Amino acid sequence: MSADTPISRRLNNVKHIILVLSGKGGVGKSSVSTQLALSLYASAPTARVGILDVDLTGPSIPRMLGVDGHPVHQSTDGWVPVFADGPSTRLLCMSVGFLLKNRGDSVVWRGPKKNAMIRQFLSDVRWGELDYLVIDTPPGTSDEHLSLLEHLAPVHDRLSSVVVTTPQAVALADAIKGVSFTRAVNLPVLGVIENMSGYACPCCGEITNVFSKGGGKSMAEREKVHFLGSLPIDTQLVELLDSAQPQPQPTTTSDSRPLKSSYSGQEQVSATDVTPVTQLNTLSGTGSETNGHTTSTHAPTRTFQVLERYRQTPTWAAFKPMAEYIIEKLR
Repeated sequence: MSADTPISRRLNNVKHIILVLSGKGGVGKSSVSTQLALSLYASAPTARVGILDVDLTGPSIPRMLGVDGHPVHQSTDGWVPVFADGPSTRLLCMSVGFLLKNRGDSVVWRGPKKNAMIRQFLSDVRWGELDYLVIDTPPGTSDEHLSLLEHLAPVHDRLSSVVVTTPQAVALADAIKGVSFTRAVNLPVLGVIENMSGYACPCCGEITNVFSKGGGKSMAEREKVHFLGSLPIDTQLVELLDSAQPQPQPTTTSDSRPLKSSYSGQEQVSATDVTPVTQLNTLSGTGSETNGHTTSTHAPTRTFQVLERYRQTPTWAAFKPMAEYIIEKLR
């Protein structure tokens, strides 16, 4: 029987939690996380998807979803995530990037503070009912991964993962370490995605191999894990994810207020400092342990264009069968 903890209560109505992992940086893990969230969102007209960015020192999900610059609001039932799809309120996003006073601020934290931030994301964010929660993790296998899995232990039966690599030998070697990590912590692997596998011509769509070919599939076969497929270098996708601009502030209701914006990611913390993040960051969190189910508190006043533009890219067609496999596997 699962332990009753603030995190297990908060995530009680989240059906599936998918961790996106990579053995090294630079393989496009965050773009894959974004595509996975968008594809799951588009899989059904009622699908509710959350995306949690725990790449604390390199948060990029807000920019990729076009919600960079939005504030996080505090309600009586915890932190209200940013709704990336506007009034539809079916694609929820949370990232440390929303909490930085300035977009260019670096996050200079030691392990205890990172651990506290991850714990607060899991216990204080009002996710409500979700079909899928996609978690974009830092590259490699570090303290953040161990902290994340420790906090998620009460809901381990709902956890799974996707490993992202590129065709180069160095990336594949690190991806093997990532698969080894999942075995060590008993984390199910839905499959391996080989990213940047060839270049998609923006004129004719023809794929030209830039790096070596088929390394991800061969690695998956050797490690006896499923190979989800390959994604090309897609200039249309790159332009889509790079061109997203900060959006207007969301409209809020009377029961919510913005978290204070005096937060600085460069605040130094001693290795033994485990003060709650609400104090470290001068944020006004309630630490509520109840589950929030209200999904219409507020939303960004804009139309959701990212998904429609994503559907026009060559990558959409390549990713769709991967998402369909994941959905079927999790049923």
